[in-house]
Amino acid sequence: MMPVIDLRSDTVTKPTTAMRKAMAQAEVGDDVYGEDPTVNKLQDTAAALLGKKAALFVPSGTMANQLAIRAQTQPGQEVIVESKAHIVRYEQGAAGALAGVQLHWVAGERGLMGVEQVEAAIRPKDPHTIQTALICIENTHNSGGGTIYPLATIERIRAVASAHRIPMHLDGARLFNAVTATTLPPASYAQHFETVSLCLSKGLGAPAGSLLLSNDLALIDKARRFRRMYGGAMRQAGILAAAGLYALEHHVGRLKMDHDNAKRLARRLQQIPAVTINPQHVETNIVIFDVVDHRLSPAAIVAVLKEEGVLLNAIGATSFRAVTHLDVSTGAIDQAADIIARVLN
Repeated sequence: MMPVIDLRSDTVTKPTTAMRKAMAQAEVGDDVYGEDPTVNKLQDTAAALLGKKAALFVPSGTMANQLAIRAQTQPGQEVIVESKAHIVRYEQGAAGALAGVQLHWVAGERGLMGVEQVEAAIRPKDPHTIQTALICIENTHNSGGGTIYPLATIERIRAVASAHRIPMHLDGARLFNAVTATTLPPASYAQHFETVSLCLSKGLGAPAGSLLLSNDLALIDKARRFRRMYGGAMRQAGILAAAGLYALEHHVGRLKMDHDNAKRLARRLQQIPAVTINPQHVETNIVIFDVVDHRLSPAAIVAVLKEEGVLLNAIGATSFRAVTHLDVSTGAIDQAADIIARVLN
């Protein structure tokens, strides 16, 4: 059987043999009682890495984001977020359904909001207008193509937020991709946010799990209560936490390989006449490209590529997304590029 090169997402990674061993050997307890030593170690390790006082282990990135929103807002308030952010596109309207807030969409450039846009989106404090409760930033930005928020931009948005006394949340599902690409320490980003979410099951390669981090211990306690309400309290979760610990200890440094492979794929795609792509826009592990005026529809292109052994996603009328990760080697990237070129030509 022909091996499949899966570029649909970095969520498709499978635990390595060493990670599975760490999971099998994990010491466990009941995390609802706070008695799982591996969960506690993961939370403490992540908090130290990001310069926060506490962390909460949850099943998914969506839950981490929604706990942050619920814990920092009141029903009837508004949350500023970029228009194509994960919170907007991929969380099933949870902010409205679970927290009772509405989202104020700001159309950014490749997923990045400018400070002037954020300031303009903040509602005036008058009795006739919905009130802004929270500002959310996604770094790196998934739908923007793995774009990295410049730290200087974050600092300027933080200054505006502080002037208006509005807290900020960082959807840092792929924060370590930004950290690896810029070589800045994770705390340099995290320090500007009241809450930070961090996903362990994307580029870091764990099978499941995310973290919500904060310096506010009361906020983390509130989030823990909402985690129970949302069905996210787990028992012997140390088996999953062990995978997260292994990922933080062994898989952060290797993210550069994914970035290099993404840039390699972008350069190969640029050589295909039917493809439009700017390799300079590939900053981390996500490659977005367009195929215009092709005889095959996007769905048909995806289907033919699947038959040829390459999986990727169509994300628009002409756009496609490919994501590199630890289960895709440089050789596989070259094979995928050859197959894509053959199909599109």
